[in-house]
Amino acid sequence: MIDRYKLNQNFQYFDKETIIEIIDLFFSEHPDRMEKMQKNIDELDFIQLKFNAHSLKGVVANFQDPVTIDLARKLDENAKNREPEGLQELFEELKSACNKLMDELSALKAEVISS
Repeated sequence: MIDRYKLNQNFQYFDKETIIEIIDLFFSEHPDRMEKMQKNIDELDFIQLKFNAHSLKGVVANFQDPVTIDLARKLDENAKNREPEGLQELFEELKSACNKLMDELSALKAEVISS
């Protein structure tokens, strides 16, 4: 769940258009990002998985969603440590958290547009 206070602090100097662009960019990149990480897991490509998980962690940090940030961090750590056990399950949890984040961001976007 998004920490609205921290999100507002993070975005306080952005205009509406910039906030919408940031959300839309996340939405547009999300499917490809998830596909790449699934491929990395399937191929046990820990180098690329670490890169992609770390990148996602940075992106979702902008939205102040501690659950999604933590899951991306764990996936990043597992890739760094080359730990194949539980990767797929962790990735499934991350996908679910990202889907919830996207729902929240859709609502946030609607709020920004209507304000």
